[in-house]
Amino acid sequence: MLNQIQQSLNFAPYSIMSNYSQVAILAGGCFWCIETTLNRLTGVKEVISGYTAGKIPNPTYREVCSGLTGHAEAVKVVFDPDLVSYETLLKVFFAMHDPTTLNRQGADIGTQYRSAIYYYNDEQKQIAESLIQQLESEGVFNKIVTEVSPADTFYIAEDYHQNYYEQNREANSYCTAVIDPKVNKLRKSFAHLLKSE
Repeated sequence: MLNQIQQSLNFAPYSIMSNYSQVAILAGGCFWCIETTLNRLTGVKEVISGYTAGKIPNPTYREVCSGLTGHAEAVKVVFDPDLVSYETLLKVFFAMHDPTTLNRQGADIGTQYRSAIYYYNDEQKQIAESLIQQLESEGVFNKIVTEVSPADTFYIAEDYHQNYYEQNREANSYCTAVIDPKVNKLRKSFAHLLKSE
């Protein structure tokens, strides 16, 4: 599975004319995991943890965790399309979580942990839908349940959630048990896409 994603990354198109930032909003379980992995990619300028696609304004972490607000834990990714394409971001995103489990990533269960791509324009929508079709047709995943929906209001999460892994790696067992393996997988499988450490 991972090898197929890696091979297709070699052919990911990206703009060579743009000198501006673009934005992606992605949800794939706990936002600490997605933030940590995508923030290591060359061309990613900033990754912000937050909440989106829910029913109430300005939700708190406690409210989102209840599963009653309808929000997803998500990240807003600001990236330079000259250095990393939207398609490449999505390929890494799919490799870093399980897009076949509905409202669940590992032990994290609930609609707030759903897999979703929130697109800003028709181009992002087309790229997301085409990639999902490709990953399914190539047998990388049997059935992807990732939601593809228009971007909604994005609410920035509380300060302590930002760069959570970098600040809590040694003190939080979730970081060592869940996020460390994802970072190791990223380094092993996508080393050519990473910022120098």
